[in-house]
Amino acid sequence: MSGEFEAARLASGGPEELTRATGAAIATARAGIERFKAAEGAPDALLDIFDEANAALSNLRELAGMIAKAHPEEAVRTAADAAEQEIDKVATDISLDRGVYDALAAIDLGAADKTTRYWVEKTLREFRRAGVDRDDATRARVRELQEELVGIGQDFDRNIRSDTRTATVAPSALDGLPDDYVRAHPPGEDGLVRITTEYPDIIPFLTYATSADAREELWRLFQMRGHPANIEVLDRLVERRHELATLLGYPSWAQYVTENKMIGSADAAGDFIDRIASVAAGRLGADLATLLERKRADDPEAAAVDPWDNAYLQDRVKAERFAFDSQAMRPYFEYDRVKVGLMGLTERLFGVTFTRREDAPVWHPDVEAYDVARGGVLIGRIFLDMHPRADKYNHAAMFTMVNGKAGVRIPECALLCNLPKPGAEPALLQHNEVSTFFHEFGHLIHHIFAGHTRWAGVGGISTEWDFVEAPSQLLEEWTLDAPTLALFAVHHETGEPLPAELVEKLRAAEEFGKGIFVRQQMFYAAVSLEIYRRDPATFDIAELKRELQAKYAPFPEVPGTWFHLSFGHLDGYSAIYYTYMWSLVIAKDLFTVFKREGLLDSETAGRYRDAVLAPGGSAPAAELVRDFLGREYTFDAYQAWLNS
Repeated sequence: MSGEFEAARLASGGPEELTRATGAAIATARAGIERFKAAEGAPDALLDIFDEANAALSNLRELAGMIAKAHPEEAVRTAADAAEQEIDKVATDISLDRGVYDALAAIDLGAADKTTRYWVEKTLREFRRAGVDRDDATRARVRELQEELVGIGQDFDRNIRSDTRTATVAPSALDGLPDDYVRAHPPGEDGLVRITTEYPDIIPFLTYATSADAREELWRLFQMRGHPANIEVLDRLVERRHELATLLGYPSWAQYVTENKMIGSADAAGDFIDRIASVAAGRLGADLATLLERKRADDPEAAAVDPWDNAYLQDRVKAERFAFDSQAMRPYFEYDRVKVGLMGLTERLFGVTFTRREDAPVWHPDVEAYDVARGGVLIGRIFLDMHPRADKYNHAAMFTMVNGKAGVRIPECALLCNLPKPGAEPALLQHNEVSTFFHEFGHLIHHIFAGHTRWAGVGGISTEWDFVEAPSQLLEEWTLDAPTLALFAVHHETGEPLPAELVEKLRAAEEFGKGIFVRQQMFYAAVSLEIYRRDPATFDIAELKRELQAKYAPFPEVPGTWFHLSFGHLDGYSAIYYTYMWSLVIAKDLFTVFKREGLLDSETAGRYRDAVLAPGGSAPAAELVRDFLGREYTFDAYQAWLNS
């Protein structure tokens, strides 16, 4: 890709442009690979040919993945799905090409720097993991499986993305919800109100609606997304991944996918899940007892807390025991002010500036583009696609558009979120939505700062996958800091700053519910790991999910629900959902430095930027963390957080 807005033009254009660009990227990559295999010369020149050939593919593949999840036109999304499939075929061909492997292995790295050696050694290992050294028949079947898996994953994702469900309830079911929410959901001609399973609808509803019956109805709908379409799709996904792993000499897909992560093995991942679940057991019991006591205040005969009670009862406990009213915070978190405040905080901490680009082509009128500069030099570009719409990715994530490379191209990326949209009513965020915004922005700045490495192959967020959440989880800490929030959180009507005492109540209230949160995360992690850790011929996914729910989850199985069919991480993350908690252990340790030096200390933030974010994947993540901490990371800070 070339030209200032080339990626954005493709993202905002029609299917024909994307198809042509895909063909051009594939031709560039193939030609580069053939040059690399035939070329002779200095190691750096040879490696640059190899690096750029792969970058031609990966940049368009990443962009197509974003387009498939964000573009409002079905024809363009379909073309993006096809582009991903075509590019992945070529990438698979390269990964199984023994001539490429031999040419790379033959390069003399005697005079190479540490980053180059690390990149080449890691790349050679990935070739071997892909099966490059297997016989012809094995490589042919690997190729077939890799191509099939792309389509299966797309089907799984599409079935979730397109399955927005709607509950029809009486206006009285909105009792307890904020006034702006009620006004945004007027009754229809039949006198009934429609509430969807999209996040801006369901999260406030489950948190504030006083009607347990209405909460249960919407919660059940949410748990049914992807059903029944994804039953067969998920079975195929698990079966094909198991076949691929065993074909490559591994006992399971879980072992294959954990081998090159920080954790190292499926057994270590299982041990980690069990360790965290055990540590959280005491907190879980106390949390559930508190919720049941609160539920009995409304229903003296209540015998248990149901999952649709969780958010509502936690909110009530926080209001009544900690004097924290989550609705009282919402007027201070108007979406545009939060956005400007987060950008301002990033500028202050990391020495960058954001400049709106009104001239950038965008794929939807909601999307905003910003240049990112440091010291007056353009270092990246970001796109914010922050509000829900039909057929758009319905979670929150950062998507790569361009992987940067020092002296060659700047990194670009997009945030796809589903936060309330400003309109006739101001878009007021809950605190957890503010945290989501900060979290995803953490991924964004990681991608931008890491987009200036010597080799594209180690640029961007290319470190071990079980580290990638740590920088984003770290940035969430600033949403609990009164001086930080005072920089932008003001009442949207009165202009009054967010009172520091309200933040202190928030911090106290946030201590409650950790046991439930951690055990829920460990349930997700166990489902993710175990369905890929076993031979799919030996178990039924729905039954295994029920067993794991009984062992790990804070709430028992609800018959007739199918949460795993809309658990999108089972495709992208596959067996490694544990990475969120693994990364949180590291993030809590990283945060100890900021607690000591000050959350608004730009010198500390700059050192963190340079030591942890900017290197991207040019060194093992543990080494980057050690460079910042001055020691190996430990479990201590996480344990202190969980037990506080």
